[in-house]
Amino acid sequence: MAEPASDILDLADGDAAALITTVERTYDNLEILRVNMGPQHPSTHGVLRVVLDLDGERVVRLRPVIGYLHSGKEKIAETKTYHQFIPYTDRIDYLAPMAYNTGYVMTVEKLLGIEVTERCAWLRTILCEMARISSHIVFYATHALELGATSPFMYGFRDRELLYDLFEEIAGARFTVSYMRIGGVRRDATDDWLAGVRKFCDYFPRALDEYEALLTQNEIFLQRTWNIGRISGDEAIALGLSGPSLRASGVAWDIRKSHPYLWYDQIEWNMAVEDAGDCYARYLVRMREMRESLRIIRQCLDRVPKGPVNIDNPKVMLPRREELRHSMEALIHHFLLVSEGFWPPAGEVYHAIEAPKGELGFYLVSDGTPKAYRLKIRAPSFCNLQSLDRMCRGALLADVVAIIGSLDIVMGDVDR
Repeated sequence: MAEPASDILDLADGDAAALITTVERTYDNLEILRVNMGPQHPSTHGVLRVVLDLDGERVVRLRPVIGYLHSGKEKIAETKTYHQFIPYTDRIDYLAPMAYNTGYVMTVEKLLGIEVTERCAWLRTILCEMARISSHIVFYATHALELGATSPFMYGFRDRELLYDLFEEIAGARFTVSYMRIGGVRRDATDDWLAGVRKFCDYFPRALDEYEALLTQNEIFLQRTWNIGRISGDEAIALGLSGPSLRASGVAWDIRKSHPYLWYDQIEWNMAVEDAGDCYARYLVRMREMRESLRIIRQCLDRVPKGPVNIDNPKVMLPRREELRHSMEALIHHFLLVSEGFWPPAGEVYHAIEAPKGELGFYLVSDGTPKAYRLKIRAPSFCNLQSLDRMCRGALLADVVAIIGSLDIVMGDVDR
């Protein structure tokens, strides 16, 4: 099919409030209708605008228009000390702040050349997998709701609250946790908290069985997702897909396996891979990943050691509160860290982790001052979104909602 004339594409940059524009041009002599979906559409996972060129009800071309949620976080990183930027990472993918906290602080730790304690690394592993489960629960609940199923939404948000209770107990916040620290964590986990995590792991497999009973073999759900939005493994790689959306196309790539970090190479777990490359395969991968996350968390709980959670480096970590009462040196370090920050070596580093939605990378450039010279965030939702046009071409207009939902994008992650 021929590509549209450039002047037709330029119409997409016009008034976003216009719902439908008839384009008096043709692709191969077909009359094309241009439709704006969004930016305030209930099924676009935030303020995403999608410009669709339609031949009847078939999608000829799709163009995502982003930027409505742009907050300039990469530029803000240049004006904040390294510790001050941690709360901003909560708000990138606000459905998995623990993972984004971890990816950022590990990048700074790589720049500093420091390693966290064993207990800290085990706790981070637990919390990153809890964040994965929490994020996938929201995918399950909202994806089903967008296709007309209301019960999965209720089931999913019921169980996500259990995880948020645990996040609140350890971090003091349910949503934007800001729990990780450069060199450690905000505070240690108690035995009662670890017992609460184990209790969740004992409960959640039954909830997953309920999830699958509602959807996995549901005839309507199968009709809306099976063989819809297909993309091959080669195409997925070429378009920069990562995470569950890549593994659903038969590509066995997971940073936890290929470039292990924390303790992922010390525990047993299987990578979830499907080969159909459609919406249903992307659903199956995430359902399997939640079970594997439970398996990882259980092993971590069995192996988490006693000991400190923060490194003993007063030039990077804030001194313990009790030290401030009798140590002038600790008081000075505390004052300097809060008012000025620490001075890392000049250089540049890149560190990536497997976030719930795919590869999350931070490219950090330091000029030796307490603030980053440049921070570039490789956000998985942003990169995954560019595959949407390929997935939707030839699909029905009604399938676009299912395909967007199967990518599980978050606009804070796209616009940053």
